[in-house]
Amino acid sequence: MKISTIRTRAVSVPVSRATRMSNRVLADRHYVLVEVTDSDGRTGLGYTYAGTAGGPLTRGCVDELLAPGYLGADADDIVGLWSRAYQETLLAGRRGAVLRALSALDIAVWDLKAQRARQPLAVLLGGSTEPLPAYASGGYYRDGDGDWADAVTAEIAFNRGQGFTDHKIKVGGLSVAEDARRVAAAVEAIDGTGRLALDANNAYRSVAEARAAIAAFERAAGDAGVWWFEEPLAPDAIAGHAELARHTATPVATGEIHQTRWEFRGLLEAGAAAIVQADAGVAGGVTEWLRIAHTADSFGVPMAPHWHHNLHTHLCAAIANTLVVEYFAAEKGIYNFETLLTEDTRLRYADGHVLVPDRPGLGIDLDEAAVTRHELPR
Repeated sequence: MKISTIRTRAVSVPVSRATRMSNRVLADRHYVLVEVTDSDGRTGLGYTYAGTAGGPLTRGCVDELLAPGYLGADADDIVGLWSRAYQETLLAGRRGAVLRALSALDIAVWDLKAQRARQPLAVLLGGSTEPLPAYASGGYYRDGDGDWADAVTAEIAFNRGQGFTDHKIKVGGLSVAEDARRVAAAVEAIDGTGRLALDANNAYRSVAEARAAIAAFERAAGDAGVWWFEEPLAPDAIAGHAELARHTATPVATGEIHQTRWEFRGLLEAGAAAIVQADAGVAGGVTEWLRIAHTADSFGVPMAPHWHHNLHTHLCAAIANTLVVEYFAAEKGIYNFETLLTEDTRLRYADGHVLVPDRPGLGIDLDEAAVTRHELPR
């Protein structure tokens, strides 16, 4: 079966209200949608997150750099297509928007293949549709929420009301003392029923800063401890993450910005990640994410992927070293990609687990009215 057309669209979707993390403020998010249609007229959907300004750039990488190599090719030759496309990136660069573009294309051809097989992607990849453990992600800084600690308490209560026992909040956007107060409030609200992870979004400029921060957060958490400390340093600071990991009892998690198995092998060999958070929309698509997961498994390291729960639920169902799936409740207005989907194909959850879709492929359908409303001009 040949690939006959490739359609790309970049969209800018506003968040429900301005949202801050340690190092930036979000008013909207850019996504790039890639639809690959075969000669039978069946279409697979791929996508990636492109920050707050990278939608047109990433769309252009698909259109001008990568799509020509996919058009007219055998739609089943997914690994071969990936390898040839990766070779094509040699001079354009093998990070950032180029790899996000390749990720979206690769996801689309896998969705297409699973649809043609009339199987959920999880099943096509060798997994099942059994529910998977998930945690409630959030804890962003939002003006208007009142006292920072009270806001965290309210959010944990909401998460628990939705059936989640495990949670994640942001740190690094306030003073260490103020963030420690938020950690203490979260632990109190969890009340021994689950775990708390902390996400710094690369907030700390040195290992010494990060060590001081996690020490304060560990004290604030008390006997409950911290589940993991996420992205404390810049993604490039592999040696720094490894040094921090040697000096803290809390597991260090990272990988959401890293790309390709070669980069992850360096992380793992350095001992820089006790938990790998590879994002298939960033790291090279389904093809490369599976390689990364298997590489991590060979080091005895589990996967807790970043973002894109509609996609990662399928992938986590198909590997042996899944720790947990990151889930964003629609009510929080953070993971706004789902506003581009028909309501009946948004990911479902129950009792702290995400439900693997049983529809063919990714099991998602675009809400064309929403996509049109948010599409960026060419």
